[in-house]
Amino acid sequence: MSALPAIVRHLGRQPYAPVWQAMQRFTDARCADTTDELWVVEHDPVFTLGQAGKPEHVLAPGDIPVVQVDRGGQVTYHGPGQLVVYPLLDLHRLKIGVREYVCRIEQAIIDTLADWNIEAQRREGAPGVYVNDAKIAALGIRVRRGRTFHGLAFNVAMDLEPFQRINPCGYQGLQVVALSDLGGPLSLDRVAIVLLEHLAAQFGLAPAEGPPPALPAE
Repeated sequence: MSALPAIVRHLGRQPYAPVWQAMQRFTDARCADTTDELWVVEHDPVFTLGQAGKPEHVLAPGDIPVVQVDRGGQVTYHGPGQLVVYPLLDLHRLKIGVREYVCRIEQAIIDTLADWNIEAQRREGAPGVYVNDAKIAALGIRVRRGRTFHGLAFNVAMDLEPFQRINPCGYQGLQVVALSDLGGPLSLDRVAIVLLEHLAAQFGLAPAEGPPPALPAE
């Protein structure tokens, strides 16, 4: 089966809300012929609380804003030094279900870590990727009419202190770790290249670079 085209859009560092609104708008407007996209972004500091998120898991946000969003999952943190990828994919075209979609994203992250000789695992019932029981990547997704948005957050080289202000993903005392703490690279761009290759392999995509999307004003 030939690879499916996909457009990769690098957004740089952006506040959270305009990117969220733009991917909602893209998902609502797309049709059966719309080419899939992968958005790569680094966010300004923000806590996001999923649809079923419990406010009590936000312990002491301080000066970091808390945004209630329309993805699955509980609370997580986004900030500088974290690689965020939003796969905007048509699951009908890929002929996979939601569970398989999540597993393939996790596998792409596990394979990326393996490139730096870091052994990572899944955890049953707690989506994401873990190294020695510490979470290195979180998943929070939404599927609307078979089309995905939201995505993954991969801790590359970041200040992990804000995770102490929440129960990450709703788990009290859950430890988090960054790739740079494990001897991996500091560069988000370098990690993005490898992760995008593994995501393309998992989903049978032939990625091509495109310009960043137009974002609404805050």
